[in-house]
Amino acid sequence: MKKVILTGDRPTGRMHLGHYFGSLKNRVEMQYDYETYIIIADVQALTDNFENPEKVRDNIKELALDYLSVGIDPEHTHIFIQSMIPEIAELTIYYSNLVTVSRLFRNPTTKAEVNQKQNLFGQSGEGITYGFLGYPVSQAADITCFDCEICPVGEDQAPHLEQAREIVRKFNRIYGPTLKEPETILSSTPRIKGLDGNEKMGKSLGNAIYLADDSETISKKIMQAVTDTNKIRKNDPADPNKCMVYYYHKLIENENLETVCRECKQGERGCVACKKELIQKMIEFLKPMQEKRAYYEQHPELVEKILTDGTIAAQKKAKEVMKRVRKSMKIDYDFIQKNRLQRK
Repeated sequence: MKKVILTGDRPTGRMHLGHYFGSLKNRVEMQYDYETYIIIADVQALTDNFENPEKVRDNIKELALDYLSVGIDPEHTHIFIQSMIPEIAELTIYYSNLVTVSRLFRNPTTKAEVNQKQNLFGQSGEGITYGFLGYPVSQAADITCFDCEICPVGEDQAPHLEQAREIVRKFNRIYGPTLKEPETILSSTPRIKGLDGNEKMGKSLGNAIYLADDSETISKKIMQAVTDTNKIRKNDPADPNKCMVYYYHKLIENENLETVCRECKQGERGCVACKKELIQKMIEFLKPMQEKRAYYEQHPELVEKILTDGTIAAQKKAKEVMKRVRKSMKIDYDFIQKNRLQRK
């Protein structure tokens, strides 16, 4: 039996290079060695998009297209929609009794997100919703509802995983050994920087190259990338380690990397020429993904089938786990089902 692995994303927009190198690439490599579930977390996306449900709904298939374009294989991976698994919501309610409000407020990731969303919650946080604060509890239900044993995450999500582990331990202590405690695997890939030099590439920061960006968009974005500010004239020597253009040459493993580095340091390479080379290399790098994405865009019925099959598989798994949970909690009222069948 393969170990179960679960990961996923919120459908709030298309995916970019930060997602690819930070998680997607690793998922593709791991999917053949594990029983893999990828959750499209639409319910959790509503925690800070509750006034814009169309945005969440419209991005579900966009997210699926990104998954398929990078090589997620539906023959080996179950891609499913969170809201279609009612057992997750049920388990979230049970877990809410096992964690205190003060513990949720101590979560460093939650603190950081509250600071980032002051326009939504107010500077003092008085507008924080129950759903937003309870996000880690919902995530714990996502993970454990499928007997997940391994959960690969970035550093920012590690506190949520620790919260899930705490909940599992408390549940098992109270109700008996029932749930599997997930093992956290931190991503070995450092956070991908944005074109502007920001330590994070993000949707809201306007500094990302998206996997689905066309050639013209890629060109415009890279031509605006930050370079070494000490390089004034074309032939001035520069420090490639202060240049985001070189950073991306290195990220996509340009075979001319040594030449790029040497010419930059010796003042033999202008920034415009270097950017134009990166544009061409980036287009070539993304081309296979975009061709695969185009195929699925032309066959939307395949995408719907993949999401349907993945969701059915996830529903089956969740029902098995929740049957065990209800029995441990003494709320498995089998006589209801028995009497219902007799009346039929």
